[in-house]
Amino acid sequence: MEQTLESNSDTHVITETQAVVISAPNEVGLKTVKLKVPGPDDVVIETKYTSISAGTERMLIAGQMPHPMLSLPVVPGYENVGTIVSAGQKVADEWLGKQVYIGGSMCYEDVNGAWGGQSAILSANVDRVVPLNGLDPQPGLLLALAATALHGIDRLGETNGKRILILGQGPVGQIAARIARSRGATVIVTDRIDARLDRSEADQIINVDSESLTDAITEPVSIIIDATGLMDAISASLPLLATGGTILLLGLYKNLELPYIPLFLKEANLLTVKEWAQGDLERCRDMMISGSLDVSPLLTHHISVNKIEDAYNTALTDPECLKVVIEW
Repeated sequence: MEQTLESNSDTHVITETQAVVISAPNEVGLKTVKLKVPGPDDVVIETKYTSISAGTERMLIAGQMPHPMLSLPVVPGYENVGTIVSAGQKVADEWLGKQVYIGGSMCYEDVNGAWGGQSAILSANVDRVVPLNGLDPQPGLLLALAATALHGIDRLGETNGKRILILGQGPVGQIAARIARSRGATVIVTDRIDARLDRSEADQIINVDSESLTDAITEPVSIIIDATGLMDAISASLPLLATGGTILLLGLYKNLELPYIPLFLKEANLLTVKEWAQGDLERCRDMMISGSLDVSPLLTHHISVNKIEDAYNTALTDPECLKVVIEW
């Protein structure tokens, strides 16, 4: 993108850049922001692509994020791939020029950096970046969501031979289905949007707008994975859970409001997932490089950062959009 960058003449440190800023609820745009001076362990990254998390950014732009880090104005985003263009004195020279993934940054002086990824230039400690190692940068945008799905499946333990119902075929639900199936599970997926279901990889695919869930699934499932964030979807699936079964929450929720009696009668286990575990980003990168995890079909839209309002509108309102690639 075209932008004006201001540098410190003594240290050649970039002090200003263009970033996506949510200034007030439902108000998003490109603005000039001030950057902190990078430290000796930091790298400076020039962004190539970012993306929008439909769950996190939807709540953030609505001013509903249930998190103490919510403070406007804020630079959103934790999906950024770019090139390291400079590095601190304690960073090995081999990092220069590497293409990397970075899950956002708190590198701003005058705006909140939670999560801070949607910026033309950002800096972060070198320990926080993940080298792409030859992975195409665009699927690299999905490393965070892939790692979240991977961490969730890992928390389930052994899944070989188990029947798993996955509610929602957004990116996290899609990736969770791919990983669970690769581990020997029988996977059933649901959604209301045919364009999403067309990209699903599963043993049974159900559009719940045209088919009854309880009619379509004739045997109990050991595990229900929710990737919708919707209490109604989880509640409707509870009759299908086997006794002693597990419900894994992979969505983002403001509150949990589930009927207790079905959980009580099934002696259900409830699992939550906090992003990913150490090493999961690298594991997902290696799976993508090897071809064992193909996320390219999930990159459905490409929009210039100069049309950032259109990008947000598409990501948050277009039912056929799984993942928008924002081109800087």
